[in-house]
Amino acid sequence: MNSRKIALIPAYQPEAGLLELVRKIREKGLEVVVVDDGSSREKQGLFRKLEEEATVLRHDKNRGKGRALKTGFNYIQNSVSSDYVIVTVDADGQHKPDDVKKVCAAGMENPGQLILGSRKMKGDIPLRSRFGNTVTRIVYRLATGMKVYDTQTGLRAFDRKTAHRFAQVEGERYEYEMNVLLQCAREKIPVREVEIETVYIDENRTSHFDTIKDSVRIYKEILKFSAVSFGSFLIDYGIYSGMLCLTAGMLPDSARIISNVTARIVSAGVNYTANRNIVFQSNEKVVQSSGKYLLLVVLILVANTALLEIFVRRLGMNQYVGKICAELILFIVSWFVQSHFIFRRREDAHGTVFKKA
Repeated sequence: MNSRKIALIPAYQPEAGLLELVRKIREKGLEVVVVDDGSSREKQGLFRKLEEEATVLRHDKNRGKGRALKTGFNYIQNSVSSDYVIVTVDADGQHKPDDVKKVCAAGMENPGQLILGSRKMKGDIPLRSRFGNTVTRIVYRLATGMKVYDTQTGLRAFDRKTAHRFAQVEGERYEYEMNVLLQCAREKIPVREVEIETVYIDENRTSHFDTIKDSVRIYKEILKFSAVSFGSFLIDYGIYSGMLCLTAGMLPDSARIISNVTARIVSAGVNYTANRNIVFQSNEKVVQSSGKYLLLVVLILVANTALLEIFVRRLGMNQYVGKICAELILFIVSWFVQSHFIFRRREDAHGTVFKKA
């Protein structure tokens, strides 16, 4: 495939080493686009030097890594008429030019896929980076069912069509890159990892990642689902407990089943409405998504009731504790099915992902 190879570097308050990085990337045969994400006046001398080596785009103020990447995507899409592969590269020097070339080559060989430059976290890795990557890897695996070792790598490659799709993904700051991975799982875009050298300069002190604020942004979609699920659980559990009191005169097994079914029906309606409009922002017709959701509700209800009976009758659990255990077990199942099969966003013929305004 005869495609142009373009390195895209979002940069905020970069160090002088960025100039040498750009020169070495060019020596590897790639064009370079740098996005100045609202850096200070003191850094403009560096960007003027970069203009001799690369195309430099500018934001009037700091808008975040996600927005800087999208600015680059849009510029490349509008200015390059031929096919191309984009390689996103961090500005802090932690991606070696040889690895940039390697990841780019994998992108050329695997059109329609997202290629990740994957660090194996060997050796002396800053605790913040090791812990953050481990947690995110586990959360992503639970949320999507996909196994990705380095979810936080900024070294990524993809072709023109895939870049067009990624330009539509939500997120303005560090959460954008996680949202891209979630979108890949949702839209079944293959993700391939290529091992690269692990480099942390000065224990990653030059990173502008805010551990608390940016972690919240990264996990926002999963947190929203968890919040809605917890709210639905409170409704479910409240009705379940109330119904047990109202049916106290019935046989225990019958009272428990009736209470569980009634609670599930009410909470399912609340859960469907909130997930459709708040969490997944699905644009699919209600009649289509509600039909699939109804099937999920029935299956979850059967599984929930079966687990509840096992916990209470076979294992001797208290019926209130058994209810909580059953809900926890089915939480991940519900997330996976809803995000992948019920509330998936549709695409047009050109690969654009449609989302609600």
